[in-house]
Formats: sequence, C-alpha cells, structure tokens
Amino acid sequence: MSRLIKTDDSVVNASSNPAFSAILEASLDRRGLLKGLGASLALGLAGGTVSQLAQAANAAPTAPLSLGFTGLPFSTDDVVHVPAGYSTQVLYAWGDPVGVPGKQPAFKQDASNSAEEQALQAGMHHDGMAYFPLPFGSAHSKRGLLAINHEYTDDGLLHPDGMAHWNDKKTAKAQAAVGVSVIEVEDTGKGWRVVRPSALARRITATTPCAISGPAKGHALMKTQDDPKGVRVLGTLNNCANGQTPWGTYLTCEENWSDYFANNGELSADDKRYGIKATDAGYKWSETDFRFDRQITPNEAHRFGWVVEIDPFDAKSTPVKRTALGRVKHEGAMLVLAPDNRVVVYMGDDQRFEYIYKFVSSKPYNPKNRKANFDLLDHGTLYVARFDQDNTGRWLELTHGKNGLTAANG
Repeated sequence: MSRLIKTDDSVVNASSNPAFSAILEASLDRRGLLKGLGASLALGLAGGTVSQLAQAANAAPTAPLSLGFTGLPFSTDDVVHVPAGYSTQVLYAWGDPVGVPGKQPAFKQDASNSAEEQALQAGMHHDGMAYFPLPFGSAHSKRGLLAINHEYTDDGLLHPDGMAHWNDKKTAKAQAAVGVSVIEVEDTGKGWRVVRPSALARRITATTPCAISGPAKGHALMKTQDDPKGVRVLGTLNNCANGQTPWGTYLTCEENWSDYFANNGELSADDKRYGIKATDAGYKWSETDFRFDRQITPNEAHRFGWVVEIDPFDAKSTPVKRTALGRVKHEGAMLVLAPDNRVVVYMGDDQRFEYIYKFVSSKPYNPKNRKANFDLLDHGTLYVARFDQDNTGRWLELTHGKNGLTAANG
C-alpha cells in the first residue's frame, strides 16, 4: 500500500522496454485475463516459471471460484462492515503500548506523547504482518508473535499542532512512528489480546541500528561519515508488505523510501529513477535530520530500499538488510522452497514501469538447524522477469557480465 501523497504519478518510464500493460493488451483481452487469474495466482504461489504464469493467465479455470461468503454492498460509512458470521476486533491500535517490560507508556489523546514514548508504542498505518506461533517450531494457533509494519505517518494526527512549526522533536517522533512492531498475542476464547508485558515485545523504528549484509556490505556507495565502513545503518522506514521464512524470521520491505529524501542540487540518475526531488514528499525530515538531505549525506539514500530480515523470537537481535535481494521499492517478499530445498523469494517493485524479481539462494534450507539458515538470503542469484507478447517469458539472471550487465553498458 502507498501513501496518498505518493509521488509515483510523476515518474515516467526510464526504460525503453515496453510496459507490461502494453504487452498484455497485445496478447490478452480483459475477459481472458480475469478467467485465468485464479490459475495464475495458484501457479505463482507454487513457484511456476514466467512462461507458465503467462500461459495460465490465458487459460480459463474449469469452474468459477467462490469466495465462501455473501458479499457486502458498497458503502462509504466510516466503519468496518463484515459478512454474516464474521466479527471484528481492534487488537493493536496506533499508540497502544507494545508491551516491553517496565516500559508501557499510555496513549495520550492530545497527541502529546514524546518520541521516546512513541518508540514504545504502536506506530502508524499498519501494513503487512505475519504470525509466528509460540514456541518456535510449533503449530500453535492460540498464542504467538505478530510482526506488523508501520508504513508512514499522518503528522496532522501525530503532533498536537500537526506539521506547523516543524522541529527536531517532531522529526524524532515521526521516525519513532514508522518501522515494525513485534507483539505477543493470545486467543482467550472470547477474542484475542496483546500479552503485556512480554519479553519478546519490541519496536523497530527509523533510528534502530540495522546491519547491512550481502554483496553491498562495505561498498563505497554504502559508506557515510557516521558509518565509514558501510556496515550499519540507522533504521527502516516506509515498510510495506512482507514475507516470512520457514526458519521463523520476518521480512519487511522498504517501499517508497525515496519520499523521505531531498536533493536541491543536481539530481543523480538514481534520484531521477526513484523520484527524489528538491524537496521530500512532505515529511520534512531532511530539514532537521541531515541524513535525509542528499546534498549533505549523499550515500544515505543507498542504504534504504532493501528487504529487512527480523528475528521475532529474539528481542535483542539486530535487523539485517539483505542486499542480495536487490534495492528497489520493494512490495512484498514471498518465499517458497524449490524442489532441492533452496529458497526462492519473489518480489515486486512498486514504482511504475519497474519490474518483478526473484532470488534463488545458493544453499538449501536446513530444517534441522535454525541458525544455519540465518545467512541464506546473503548468497544466491537475483533474476528479473521478462514477459513477451506471445504469452511466454523467462527469468533473466542479474549477474555482472550476463544479459547486458557489462561495464560497457554502464
């Protein structure tokens, strides 16, 4: 999902490649696509090839799919409507305490909570989430951990006077309201509740130290004055969609990270491709935190746009940015196991005119040793999907020296 003031509408196709919509219009009519959608999704989740995905989109299922419940009429009511037999419950709202032992500040209706308090409370605008049964390895459906993204802030609600008189304290609170929550939950038999306190509860914000791993670790473009080795970055932000691994970790995706950066000088090719402009998308962080001013800290933007792996079962563990999965505006990281037990991660770039990717690990998943899998996403091969008008396609390996990725081509 994306912020309402998202700047993607102004982004133009930076490539000479035809947009997928143009390929689709040339090969499929809309009715054929809708008929084949169910088969396409099923095949995609099973790890089908690009060619199989394209072919399935043109094949009608043998029977119409059923949702299993009676649909609801369109409504503009400011309330959640659900079908008969279903119920709703507010479990974890913005400002609720996460449940860190001894640190559970109450939410203040006048928005006067400090940045320090917000860093111990639910962030704003929940997005992707995943459930992890407790204890690890069990199939327990009554008690577990819930990892939840907090994609962006609504500063009109976050501060008593909104965005007026912007200052460093407002930036700090906004940075504490994004990122990820890990909360412990249980089914009481009468509904779900957040377990407080919990030794596993924690918040990860835009200032939480995160490790940089994989091929970009230590690269010159990842180094800053505060991190001259290019191995550690503060925070994750604009966390949108997600994934989870069979070894029990959470994958959170940094989507519209460019919205936080400003560059009022000469725009680089990277700035232009991902929409960084003279001013940010309205967050104003760059006015008080110079990490987000590209003129002052030119490499900081390179340290965002990654898939971040978090271990929800260890509240003291450091989140890790897995650079082998590529730097884009990630929208989801769906993980499956190949027949040889290697890990395959499917990902999309949420910016217009961008691409679909997959990553295949070099080593297989080890179901008997959880920690042996902690570096699986650092080593492997990244591919990009190519779709052709004849309903076929293929995965192009993104390795230097192959498929046009040469020094001569930049």
